[in-house]
Amino acid sequence: MDQLAPTPFSPYRIFSADEWAEFRADTPLTLGAGELERIRSMNDPVDLDEVARIYLALSRLLSAHVEATQVLFSQRQRFLSGRSAGHKTPFVIGIAGSVAVGKSTTARLLQLLLQRWPSSPKVALLTTDGFLYPNAVLDEKGLMRRKGFPESYDVGAILRFLSDVKAGAARVSAPVYSHFYYDVMAGERVVIDRPDILIFEGLNVLQVQKMPPDGRAVPFVSDFFDYSIYIDAEEPDLYRWYIERFMRLRDTAFKQTDSFFHRYSKISDAEALRIAEDLWSQINAVNLHENILPTRPRADLILKKGPDHLIEQVALRKL
Repeated sequence: MDQLAPTPFSPYRIFSADEWAEFRADTPLTLGAGELERIRSMNDPVDLDEVARIYLALSRLLSAHVEATQVLFSQRQRFLSGRSAGHKTPFVIGIAGSVAVGKSTTARLLQLLLQRWPSSPKVALLTTDGFLYPNAVLDEKGLMRRKGFPESYDVGAILRFLSDVKAGAARVSAPVYSHFYYDVMAGERVVIDRPDILIFEGLNVLQVQKMPPDGRAVPFVSDFFDYSIYIDAEEPDLYRWYIERFMRLRDTAFKQTDSFFHRYSKISDAEALRIAEDLWSQINAVNLHENILPTRPRADLILKKGPDHLIEQVALRKL
């Protein structure tokens, strides 16, 4: 993967982390160290300095976009001369990126920061994991080794969910996924009830499909996004983070007998390392190159991480 670099024809403005930090202005830090520790994923070293350096400016930018969208809604109402333009709908933020890059931490961190704006917006967070087909279906389709690839998701269900949310529907439900059991939990649902902001996080949320030759409308998941973020890193770093996480999980979650991966806690370190390397090279690296990385240029904002898992560069799409 190439370093983000400005060119005469680039649609992005590129900032170093220190340059980006200047855009924080007077945005207050409303997060405590204990709260950050609770939402931080394994092996992600983000601390309050990183929050102040990167995420407060991002929170301020997103606030500006939400406010601008609300103004545009009001203007459209006036343009339609009293004819309804529909309900004011949630501002939807899509977050994409590779396995092990830190999407979950970023999503949870933004949720906390955004809901503490002075206006106290209602901020909901959902991942695409719940829209994976259950393992039984993946087994039947021969897709267990393609879990996380576009074909392993019920894309129709994702589109219906986002369409209902954007339509302002109350109590829209979505399936629940368990990483512990490595499966969709039958009968369990999470309810999204008219939030002001929805953060929607997943590997392939910026992906597009092949366009039909007859010009029929083909909805993409990203059609429902008001803003999109791609979290980027060099592949050797992604590989290392994935292996480190897998090996650490052997000493934590995998030791619990009910865990889907419990068997990996009983093998040697050498065998576990071989399995982790195979999972990366045969599944995750393939998905990265075929489906995830090609969507990076579609993002409104790219956060580029360095080897220490901290943001080194920010690419902001030009208006």
